[in-house]
Formats: sequence, C-alpha cells, structure tokens
Amino acid sequence: MKVSIITVVFNGAEHIRDCIESVLGQTHPDIEYIIVDGQSTDGTVDIVRSYGSRVAKFVSESDKGLYDAMNKGIRLATGEVVGLLNADDFYHHNRVIENMVATFKRTGSDGVYGDMLYVDRDDPSQLKRYWRSGWYREGDFLWGWMPGHLSFFAKRWAYEQYGLFRLDMKSAADYELMLRFIHKHKLKLAYMDEVTIVMRAGGISNSSLGNRLRANREDRLAWKLNGIQPYFFTLWLKPLRKINQYLRKPPIPT
Repeated sequence: MKVSIITVVFNGAEHIRDCIESVLGQTHPDIEYIIVDGQSTDGTVDIVRSYGSRVAKFVSESDKGLYDAMNKGIRLATGEVVGLLNADDFYHHNRVIENMVATFKRTGSDGVYGDMLYVDRDDPSQLKRYWRSGWYREGDFLWGWMPGHLSFFAKRWAYEQYGLFRLDMKSAADYELMLRFIHKHKLKLAYMDEVTIVMRAGGISNSSLGNRLRANREDRLAWKLNGIQPYFFTLWLKPLRKINQYLRKPPIPT
C-alpha cells in the first residue's frame, strides 16, 4: 500500500530536519514524501533539497496559508493513503506508518487515527499534553470528541469525493474536514491504540477567553456549513474534553 506523507512548511529550518528524518526513517517500504514550502527565506529550502530524490516531490511557492499548502500537497499525492505531518513535528517511532497500513488492511477502514503527544518546543523530553483519542462510536462528535488531526490518515479517494480543506475557515479547518468526513459522511474508521505523532507545543492557542470564543464560532460554523446541527452543549464539551489531556500520562513503553 503506497502512502503519501505531506509536510507543509514556512521558515521551518530549526526543526524540519527532525521531521524529514522521522519520515525517511519509517520502516514501511512504499512512502511518497511530499513537501510544500511557502517560499521560506531561512534556509529551509536548502535543507529540503539536500535530501535529493528521497523527497519525492518538493514545491516552493507562495500560498494562501497553511490549509492552502496542505491542499496543494494532497492534489500532488498519488498514494492510496494520505497523511499530514507538520514541519515542527515527528513520528513517535519508526513503525508508525507500517502499523497504520496494517490497521487499514486488518480492518478494511477508510480512515485510521491514533494518539498524540505535545512536548516542549525546545526540549521534546518535557511532556506538555497527552491526547488519547480513544475508540470512536458513531455520534461522538456531538459529545465534543475529535481525533488529533495529524494522527488522522485517510484514503485519498475520501479527499477526492468529499473535498479538501476549506480556505474560508481559519483555525478550525481541520475540525471541519474531520467532521465532514467522519460524522457527516460516516467514513469507516479504525483506531490505532498507540502514540503516533509528537508535536512541539505552539501554533494557534485557544487558552485565552477571546481565542476560545473565536474558536467556538468557527466550530459552530463548521457544523452550519455541513448542514448539520450540534447539541446545545457540543461546542463547549469540545474544549472541556481537553482538560484531561493535561492530566493524563501516556503509558510507559515496554
């Protein structure tokens, strides 16, 4: 099974080498690695080009932001399965893609997701947050559930049939896409009960009340755009479910 992994980056020279190495070090033999750069000026382009043909496709051009760059990568993908990995992040171990492919084959699913760790940006040994997605039951989005976006792998046909990331969304475009794929169109889903992605803490924060209210409006818009109605408490349960991610500790590897 051919897997397309897409990394989007803009001025990510500080960490992109770790990201690239985590992809190229995967044990699965058939990976198409695509990197989409937004015309970086900090040396990112030189780092990517130093890997030569090991990066199957490399584009460096202006874009309309993160989700536009992701859409470019998805359009370039030729793998049966598509996954996303941001330039600051890396796979938890070198068998993530191998295990993900095995899960697709074993379950006959069209989407697979796992768990994620958030770590200190400068010291990845310092755990900040553990996102255990858990097993999905139909309707869980109504109860504030969602999987970690970067842990979510989908068959390429789903993007072709159900659409790409909406560019009229800002921070919630990933939530809207998974709501559309999983809740609205009922993509057949399987859970990998393991940590797959390690993310460096940073990016768009919902920690302040103002940011949370803006995020809530975007989440509400995601439901409206898909013509579906959440419960009155759905969009408040979504951030509340994150609290346990700061308290829970991941299992010790054996």
